[in-house]
Amino acid sequence: MNAPLLPRSAAALLLVRLAPGIIFLTEGIQKFLFPSTLGTGRFVTIGFSHPGFWATLTGVTEIVCGSLLLMGLFARSAAIPLLVIMGVAFFTTKWPELLAKGYWVMMHDYRTDLAMMLNLVAILLAGSGTWSLEERLLGKGGRQSLSFIGLIVDLLKINR
Repeated sequence: MNAPLLPRSAAALLLVRLAPGIIFLTEGIQKFLFPSTLGTGRFVTIGFSHPGFWATLTGVTEIVCGSLLLMGLFARSAAIPLLVIMGVAFFTTKWPELLAKGYWVMMHDYRTDLAMMLNLVAILLAGSGTWSLEERLLGKGGRQSLSFIGLIVDLLKINR
């Protein structure tokens, strides 16, 4: 069992969750507020087939998972689809830019995405932390982190 996080560490992990949480929540909302430039229109520009479907799915996923990160609820599980979205975004936008304009131009445009990806990986490793809704629901003696996968594993253990 891991020792509880010190208040400084708990605050740091809260900040690690807030950055991608706020960015994904607001980007997801903007896909619906500005569909011609950030939603369906953006997916048309990138070359997706069925851009309306993909823009809606991406926007809803960003809103739901961003909100979960902000609350500190199912944070590890929420990080996974966001990492998938970021991977697809990299290969559809940044990879072509790397090939066309070079490393430094691509890295300049990728800097925020890279920081968010690293934050999401940190959340995968550390969970929501003590300053989270998970902590409120589970208490200090509860599981280290609540996740969909962890719940399934626990259910399997109970049924044995």
